[in-house]
Amino acid sequence: YAGIPGTLLCGWMSDKVFRGNRGASGVFFMTLVTIATIVYWMNPAGNPNVDMACMIIIGFLIYGPVMLIGLHALELAPKKAAGTAAGFTGLFGYLGGSVAASAIVGYTVDFFGWDGGFMVMIGGSILAVILLVVVMIGEKRHHDELQLKRNGG
Repeated sequence: YAGIPGTLLCGWMSDKVFRGNRGASGVFFMTLVTIATIVYWMNPAGNPNVDMACMIIIGFLIYGPVMLIGLHALELAPKKAAGTAAGFTGLFGYLGGSVAASAIVGYTVDFFGWDGGFMVMIGGSILAVILLVVVMIGEKRHHDELQLKRNGG
């Protein structure tokens, strides 16, 4: 249940704290997901409260960036392509998240144990942060171009 308030907070922060910069909000949340995942992985056995706290924190933080990706696609796409943009982000998000990630993590855990599985998950989180930074750069360019067009440039 932690994902619902986390998603709401992420949307609010994206609008109010980051002034509509969806990428910055995603970077913030995914960085915290990465940290919580590392803490969960490194937590020694026998500390169930730390395990539960990390899982709640991860659940709270992870769905905000998922929501922002779809929202971001809708904001960047032309109005006539909004449905297509939403469809493609959903399609590839679920294919990548459900099929590929499950297979990759499962294969890794089978052959390299849970340390390998956590390395894959943390690597994926870091890759998400890097890609969100790339999106932030592209978003800034997009907004600059729109501003230039509005000003007659």
